[in-house]
Amino acid sequence: MRDPAPRVLAVIPARGGSKGVPAKNLAEVGGVPLVARAVRACRSARLVSEVLVSTDDPAIAEAAGAAGATVVDRPAPLSGDTATSEAAVLHALDADEARHGRLADVVLLVQCTSPFLTADDVDGVTSAVLEGADTAVTAAPFHGFLWRDLATGATPSSGHGVNHDAAHRPRRQDRPEDLLETGAAYAMRADGFRAVRHRFFGRTALVRTDPARVLEIDDPHELARARALAPLLDGDEAPGGSRPGPGDVDAVVLDFDGTQTDDTVQIDAEGRERVSVHRGDGLGIAALRDAGIPLLILSTEQNPVVTARARKLRIPVLHGVDRKDEALKQWCDEQGVDPARVLYAGNDANDLPCFALAGWPVAVAGAHEPVRRAARAVTTAPGGRGAVREIASWLLGPDLRSPRPTDPGHATTRP
Repeated sequence: MRDPAPRVLAVIPARGGSKGVPAKNLAEVGGVPLVARAVRACRSARLVSEVLVSTDDPAIAEAAGAAGATVVDRPAPLSGDTATSEAAVLHALDADEARHGRLADVVLLVQCTSPFLTADDVDGVTSAVLEGADTAVTAAPFHGFLWRDLATGATPSSGHGVNHDAAHRPRRQDRPEDLLETGAAYAMRADGFRAVRHRFFGRTALVRTDPARVLEIDDPHELARARALAPLLDGDEAPGGSRPGPGDVDAVVLDFDGTQTDDTVQIDAEGRERVSVHRGDGLGIAALRDAGIPLLILSTEQNPVVTARARKLRIPVLHGVDRKDEALKQWCDEQGVDPARVLYAGNDANDLPCFALAGWPVAVAGAHEPVRRAARAVTTAPGGRGAVREIASWLLGPDLRSPRPTDPGHATTRP
């Protein structure tokens, strides 16, 4: 038997009290509350198993739950001005272990105050720990000259060069590269973090991120700057951009590989293929089916594993299809559905013709760049990690966030 996949827990501390910016974690950037932006970045990450928001505030809990997070009620002793983020993460880690019966392998600390965090940043720090680091942090290249004012109450201002000799001004290309901790995302081996109770221990990997996205919101001016930058930095990746809601979609058509799987395949000694699917997608498909929304799996893949999964989910399937756009048009004609009211989810180049037909194209996380650009109407859903559940929550409401034991479950499907 294969070892189970590493369990990666993303914890977002989001208490209600904030003096610099009142109700800061609910402040909107790009039309989305900061806590929801953090949740969606984590949920879109390929390697994250579950997202927890630790809060003492009912309004934050509601916003986090609507974005798809599991909410952990933070006790009062961990919610004051002097409470550390580490204490909130340790409490959430204990709550998660009590619920699942095992300690997560990797735990992340993700900050709401970094509004331009991306799923790639989250996967970057996670990968660093999974590949052997004890801890990891997002960091951005920094080439500035740092000064420190040595003045005390009794002496006038006196500048001191911190990362340079004030008498020597080397060119930028001649200076060693410094890295600035962004404050956005940290990853730790869960067992080591529990032992030392701090986010840094052992070997720390520095995961480079785009310096243009580095912004921590601690005062009203930084919030205003984030709001001004959001139209430029969010682009097609805007968390909570234009998404369909109830009444916008008459049918949902899904690619298979990379949309309902993690885009990997296992092959046994006899050449038979197995793929891993996600429990949350079974819940999403069941909810869409029960709501009377026509569903179809449309795939170029010929392997019978596609049929096996569709049969388990009790939805129709067309696979081994060379021209997916022609098959989609024919299916829409047979169903009496206007393609402009079809939501189509895919991740590969062969989905592009269907994106051109569908009114609501969705590129799942991990999709190739042309596919992401083509998904003009809808931002990315988490590929292979609950994409269908996410889509169902857009159309039916956020109560789908917790899979039930009776759902067609997380499984390894084979023909």
